Amino acid sequence: MANTIKHQTDRQLGGPRSVLARQRRDHAEIDRLMERYRARRDDEDGERALKELVQLVFSHAFAEETVLWPVVRRLVPDGEELTARVEEEHQQINDLVTAVERLPLGDPERADRIERAFALIRQDIRDEEDLLLPRLQEAMDATRLRRLGAAWETVRRTAPTHPHPAVPRRPPGNAVLGVPLSLKDRARDALSARGPAAGPRTAATGLAVLLALTGAARAIRRGRRRAHPRGRR
Repeated sequence: MANTIKHQTDRQLGGPRSVLARQRRDHAEIDRLMERYRARRDDEDGERALKELVQLVFSHAFAEETVLWPVVRRLVPDGEELTARVEEEHQQINDLVTAVERLPLGDPERADRIERAFALIRQDIRDEEDLLLPRLQEAMDATRLRRLGAAWETVRRTAPTHPHPAVPRRPPGNAVLGVPLSLKDRARDALSARGPAAGPRTAATGLAVLLALTGAARAIRRGRRRAHPRGRR
């Protein structure tokens, strides 16, 4: 069995563009943002770090559930059990962050839910890097890992960026609902980042995201065909 991907080189993971290397880079950035929030939780920079973290965590998880986990379930013998475990962690994080976004700053319950979400995120990263992604590494060669990485990255860059507890964790339900949710989330992010002056740009932003999502859907289909060619395991 392959070792954890945490300490492997990019070359061992199939190159910097492989889905394994891309996943690990995101995980490192997620960890950095959690530490930045903890160090500055009482000022505006801490809240900015938390917003960036939420956007990354949920776009990252959506791309996993839409692109990666279906491939794992097809190629890995115990893929169903492994992905179900990670999906449950994603749902718990989703529920906690939904509550955080509804609570006012300074509320002790908000701080508690953030810490619980952080603990789950770290557990999720360990489960993926130590258990699930090494199994995917065993099942795919470097070329296929890079192709899957391109599809995953396309979806991640156009995915919803906030929690949506009622959305299914698996395709096709999550992919169908992801288009309008991504438009809504990214317009919200743009307004939050740029203030009221961003209003006139929202429609253009939404159109750009919609076009990108159309490309993402094609990338998913190509990634699936390449990861699991007809007649081959």
